[in-house]
Amino acid sequence: MDIATRLDLFFDVVKQGSYTKAANLRNIDRSSLSKQIKMLEDELGTRLLNRSTRSLSLTEAGKEVLKQAELVRQTIADTHRIVESFHSQPKGLLRITSPTLFGKQYVQKAIIKFMKAYPDVHVQLILDNKKRSIIEDKYDIAFRIGQAQDSNLIARKLAVNKPILLASKGFLKEYGTPQTPQELFALPAVVYANDGLVVNRITIGADSKLTLGVIWELQGKYRVNEPELILDAIKSGIGYGMLGAYMLDKNIKEYGLVPLLTNYTLPETLGDIHALYPHRNPTPLVNKFIDTIKEVIGETPIWESYIDNFSDYYKKN
Repeated sequence: MDIATRLDLFFDVVKQGSYTKAANLRNIDRSSLSKQIKMLEDELGTRLLNRSTRSLSLTEAGKEVLKQAELVRQTIADTHRIVESFHSQPKGLLRITSPTLFGKQYVQKAIIKFMKAYPDVHVQLILDNKKRSIIEDKYDIAFRIGQAQDSNLIARKLAVNKPILLASKGFLKEYGTPQTPQELFALPAVVYANDGLVVNRITIGADSKLTLGVIWELQGKYRVNEPELILDAIKSGIGYGMLGAYMLDKNIKEYGLVPLLTNYTLPETLGDIHALYPHRNPTPLVNKFIDTIKEVIGETPIWESYIDNFSDYYKKN
């Protein structure tokens, strides 16, 4: 194993915070990884890591070597991108991470279409509602719903994630159909809650009966951290809820759902859907996959067709 490879392993150990996590990321034995780091230290003639039973910390030399390790990794990645740009057909491994529901409904469809078109491509998909580190975990593409905040990544907007208020016919039969926010927000709701984030407030306005920008709080009798279960709970009739329209995979009539307060306005988006990648000049593999998922989603997102007359709902005056 050459020094460039050992520097790359060293980078993983530091960024993952442990030998075990770095070994799992690389799918190698922990003791083998530890041996390679020791050989790197011997080769450089200095200690890079202070080791204890519970933690790792960098020595002063280690801090400087880490900077060089990052440069080596970037140089190797750039070299691969240059070579791949000469391929007439995409090939190689594409590592993708995505929120679970979006991955099931749209990324998976795009992968199937992509792999049929480019049989030399291998794809690894990781579904996770927690935001993984794209660079440290070596992902080529990450799909995110919400504001793209990492300035080290390039973001390409795929679609607007418009909100919709929905309730089942059974729910409305029991409680009646609310005509105003006052009536709606007095009823039991299904609320998304995950890692301290609770989506239980909605700004509604732009109706002649209502001051623009009034914030309403959902009476969340049921809180859940999985978007798919929010839709199931609304269908069951235990509460109404606000969804991102992307969560739908067929017409709401087939679910027995009814849109609510469509003559009022909602926020324009619950956080747009982006594809993120680490390089300003992505490989043909990355570019072509993003083009493929855009084809799957459509210029006007396909999920908006699952709500009849959706373009007329929740408009600003």
